[in-house]
Amino acid sequence: MSTVFNFTFVPWFRSVAPYIHMHRGKTFVVGIAGEAIAAGKLQNLAQDIALIQSMGVKIVLVHGFRPQVNEQLLAKGHTPKYSHGMRITDEVALDCAQEAAGQLRYEIEAAFSQGLPNTPMAGATVRVISGNFITARPVGILDGVDFKHSGLVRKVDVAGITRTLDMGALVLLSPFGFSPTGEAFNLSMEEVATSVATALQADKLVFITEIPGIRVEPLGPDTEDNPIDTELPLADAEKLLAKLPPARQPTDIPFYLQYCVRACKGGVDRSHIIPFATDGSLLLEIYVHDGIGTMVVDEKLEELREATPDDVGGILRLIEPFEQDGTLVKRDRTEIERDIGNYTLLEHDGVIFACAALYPYPESRAGEMAALTVSAESQGQGDGEKILRRIEHRAKAMGLDSIFVLTTRAMHWFLKHGFKSVDPEWLPEARKRKYNWDRKSQVLVKKL
Repeated sequence: MSTVFNFTFVPWFRSVAPYIHMHRGKTFVVGIAGEAIAAGKLQNLAQDIALIQSMGVKIVLVHGFRPQVNEQLLAKGHTPKYSHGMRITDEVALDCAQEAAGQLRYEIEAAFSQGLPNTPMAGATVRVISGNFITARPVGILDGVDFKHSGLVRKVDVAGITRTLDMGALVLLSPFGFSPTGEAFNLSMEEVATSVATALQADKLVFITEIPGIRVEPLGPDTEDNPIDTELPLADAEKLLAKLPPARQPTDIPFYLQYCVRACKGGVDRSHIIPFATDGSLLLEIYVHDGIGTMVVDEKLEELREATPDDVGGILRLIEPFEQDGTLVKRDRTEIERDIGNYTLLEHDGVIFACAALYPYPESRAGEMAALTVSAESQGQGDGEKILRRIEHRAKAMGLDSIFVLTTRAMHWFLKHGFKSVDPEWLPEARKRKYNWDRKSQVLVKKL
């Protein structure tokens, strides 16, 4: 049993390590819907957040309290009132919001204070600091509706939050703000989290919500045949918002999406919508390649570029499994270092997922594409095609008329992408002299 565990744990831990390095020192703003706390998810969420913080991530935590405030209102015989997707906060609702915020802050601080043995919090010391970091202004009157004590963020105390984070503390914010005259305003968790993430220029904004993410089109019910769109470019997210009616409740598609778009347009690189119903969803989203929810991103996460000497180690790690199973001819570090300028690679979040090298034979106006490799975990997603297109572009820029490959395993893939099988005698003389007749590699050529 322990041997099986070792074989699964070690590769898993190695696959997670690049993300641990990448996120160290970064700032994440995490917004937890009040529904998650009402559903009993606080303890596990606190453990996961403490774990992330222990790996060097600076965290601002913003809690929601919609169901808690509604529960207080109903207990007092009052009906919750909404308009334009926002709460109308009268005097009673303001009192209920203050009571709910106080209770939730107490529960959250308690959750981060538990260091029981045999739990992820064992030995952890998480200092939680709250404060009057948010200055608010009233929503006012919209379309004849007076929102009373409902507010919007006017200003974020960036210096105060940054100092607190630099002390190693977790910053906890309730959806409240105060005017310069001391008047309290009820805000939404989403408004506070988005404003804080934008003001801090945070690396990530993460909403832990009632919905599993954004369903890809065609829009339909939450069914297995309508999967989550794990990565949504900002332009696509904006188009989706433009054709949907305004959100009236948190389960409406535009509700969280509009805040993700706002954050990305405000300079936050990545905004995420993940489900609290899945245990460990925060860890899955941050430390696993494809994540679990929807990420709205304002940049192309995948960078297609030529390799540099700094990439040698990453290329070796990528191709090693394929050398071991005989798919690729073995190349040592010295050879890759010597030829690093020939390599093109596809990098995603600092991890190399695909590569190939181009060796020109100018006298034959041909080039060899060698060491084409796509990571096992991203195969079938088009990474090979992206690398091939880039190699073709490089070959054309060199004035070459064709590219060729030698393969023993991937003949069908190359045929599918426009290559034709030829006899090894076709090879340029310099390459023919190095041809391994024992390996019996297929030679395939593509005209450019």
